[in-house]
Amino acid sequence: PTPPQTPPAQRRGSGRSWGSVPPGRDVTGLGGAWGPRCGRPQAPVAPAGRPPAPCQPRTHLVFLKTHKTGGSSVVNLLHRFGEARGLRFALPHRYQFGYPSPFRAERVKGYRPGGPHFDIICHHMRFNLTEVPGVFYFSIVRDPGTLGESAFAYYRAVAPAFRRAPSLAAFLAAPGRFYEAGARGNHYARNLQWFDFGLPAAEDGAAVEAALAGLERAFALVLLAEHFDESLVLLREALCWPEEAVAAFAHNGRPAGDGPRVSPAQAARLRAWNSLDWALYTHLNRSFWRRAEAFGAARLREEVARLRQRRTALAHHCLQGGGPLPARAIPDGRLRPFQPPGRAQILGYALRAGLPPAERERCARLATPELQYKDILDRRQFGGGNASVPPGG
Repeated sequence: PTPPQTPPAQRRGSGRSWGSVPPGRDVTGLGGAWGPRCGRPQAPVAPAGRPPAPCQPRTHLVFLKTHKTGGSSVVNLLHRFGEARGLRFALPHRYQFGYPSPFRAERVKGYRPGGPHFDIICHHMRFNLTEVPGVFYFSIVRDPGTLGESAFAYYRAVAPAFRRAPSLAAFLAAPGRFYEAGARGNHYARNLQWFDFGLPAAEDGAAVEAALAGLERAFALVLLAEHFDESLVLLREALCWPEEAVAAFAHNGRPAGDGPRVSPAQAARLRAWNSLDWALYTHLNRSFWRRAEAFGAARLREEVARLRQRRTALAHHCLQGGGPLPARAIPDGRLRPFQPPGRAQILGYALRAGLPPAERERCARLATPELQYKDILDRRQFGGGNASVPPGG
C-alpha cells in the first residue's frame, strides 16, 4: 500500500479549522489535584514583529511523553525547572503510569482525594486525562517514517511482531505476516503515537478527523521531533519561561551509526503501515507551522541560534568530550542511561573533571538520565531510596 496523499511532513500548510469538542468527564479523579487555576490551557502567540505581552511562568503542566519521539529530553528540562522551584511532581510508583493500560489516578504515588496538589506530570502513560482549566497540556510527535525504525530497534524484545521478523526490511515486506492485533506488546509495532494519545479506533476519514479535533482541543501545543529546537523556542514562549530553562542536552539517543536507517521506500511503507500515526503527524505538523509563522520566522531563527549557542557552551563547560558517550564509557552509575534488551545502544554523558561543586551539581542535572532523575524527585517528595531498574510499570 502507499501512504496517504498528504503534504510532505515538513511542509507548511494552511490546514482546516477544527470546531470545538465538548470536554469529557474527568475519569481520572485527578481534576481536583492540580494547583491553582489560571484560565483555559491555550497559549496565544504574540503576532510577528510585536513584543510579547508580560506574562507569568506556567507551572501547572501535563506533558504526554510519547515513545521514541525525543520526549526524554523534554522531561529533563521539566525535571530541572520543577526541582529548582520546589514544584510537586505527579510520579509513578515505578517509572510509568501502568502503561500500556490507560492512565488512572491510582497510578500516581501519594495521590488521595483531597490530598496535596500536583504541578507537573510528565512520565510515560497512555493518555486518559480530561481538560482541567489552568493546566497546560502539551506533547511531542515524530514522523512514523523514522519512528518505526527506532521502535523496531528499541522494542524488538517486547513486541512479538518485531521479534518474529528477522529484520526491519523483512517486517516491512509483509508486516501482516508478523503482526497480530491485540497481542501483548504489539502496540509498539503499529500506530504507537495514536495509541499513546489514547485515541479511539478509527476506521474511516470522519472518525480520524473527529479524533484529531478532540486532540487539538485538549493540547495547547504539540512539538515536532524533527524540529526540536524550534519546538523548544515555541514551548518557552507558551510557558513564559526564561530562555535558559529550555537549554537541554539530548537524552536517550543512539549512536549515529547504530543500526540501519530507513530508505525513502521503507519510510513510505512505515507511513502506510502506521497510517493513523501519519494522519496524526501531518495534521499536527500543519498546526505547528501555523504557530511558528505567527511567532515570526526571523524571531524564531534568532532564538533557535541562541538556544544552540547556549547548549554548545554548556556541553563544552560540563561534559567530558563535549558530547554524548557510550554507556560503557560513563563511570558514574548515576549518569549511566538504561540499556534496553536487544541491540539498541543508548548514549549518555560523563562530567568534565575539575568542576566546582555548584557547577558540578548544575551540570549533573543536565546530564542525569530520566530514570535516575525520577528517583531524585521521588526521594525529595517521599524520602527513602529507590534504585533505578528497567521500567515496567
